[in-house]
Amino acid sequence: MRILITGNMGYVGSVLARHLRAEHPAWLLEGYDTGYFAHCLTGPGPLPETVLDRQHFGDVRALPAALLDGVDAVVALAAISNDPMGARFEQVTDAINHRAVVALAHAARHAGVRAFVFASSCSLYGAAEGPPRREDDPVNPLTAYARSKIDTERALQDLDAGPMAITCLRFATACGLSPRLRLDLVLNDFVASALATGEISVLSDGTPWRPLIDVADMARAIDWAIQRRGEKLVCNTGSDGWNWQVATLAEAVAMELPGTRVRINHNAPPDRRSYQVDFSRFRALAPDHQPQMTLHRAIAALREGLRAIAFADENFRDGPAIRLKQLEQHIDTGRLTPALHWRPA
Repeated sequence: MRILITGNMGYVGSVLARHLRAEHPAWLLEGYDTGYFAHCLTGPGPLPETVLDRQHFGDVRALPAALLDGVDAVVALAAISNDPMGARFEQVTDAINHRAVVALAHAARHAGVRAFVFASSCSLYGAAEGPPRREDDPVNPLTAYARSKIDTERALQDLDAGPMAITCLRFATACGLSPRLRLDLVLNDFVASALATGEISVLSDGTPWRPLIDVADMARAIDWAIQRRGEKLVCNTGSDGWNWQVATLAEAVAMELPGTRVRINHNAPPDRRSYQVDFSRFRALAPDHQPQMTLHRAIAALREGLRAIAFADENFRDGPAIRLKQLEQHIDTGRLTPALHWRPA
């Protein structure tokens, strides 16, 4: 099989490439990425792209249709990838996360691609009281990022896909170690803060619910979706046992890093982004690709990965592991336009 991954040089794509090469050594793997975060490497190891057969560079908003010739599956990972970035770049978020993905799906259908995998998000449930949310429950997107995901899902549902299998994986909140680590994710932030400062500050009252999934398990789910055939599918992707309250996550990190102090802001205004998710559909459809990581192992891997690079940066929230900060630096230095296009050298 020949696989094209957009956004392969990011947090998830770097792990996915390694997983697919290990599991399917005969597959032809190609990446397409604009390189915003190419240099944001966790350690001195080999570039994640070395496991690919070919790396293409370019903006997903202008992906050449010719790259799809002979491709069996497309994995659409390229995105402005969290709420703070979505708020700062709202129009760009719609252009990249929504419109570019829909255009890519149309082009893939025309090129005869057999499978199209879209990395969606459980964040589109937004504020959801009551029982864990199923795929057919109402959504309540509270941010530009979440709106971009549901807008794309709806457009893909309306697409005349023919024989192309479209899978929208509504991922839980990502976490875990990657060759291009992000520290703007709740569990990753807690581990980094505990290591660098000996303290975790929970900005909310700690009660909001978040479903989590380790990035290694995200790769396993994408592997399944690449090979899936049949009707269009929307699927919550994660594990029922990984619905956590934020305060519980902080305490779990403190248990793995003894001596860590947890501060919870009990006077904080309520964080509306709180939801639990039901993953029974994914469990039924993909029994051989279920999440394998435990919270204990995910925290331990982050701890050891950060210790291996002697991580001790108390100001990490101003560094490249916070992706919004990296984009703003690109703009401030004139490398990127405000619309996130590279300026000519």
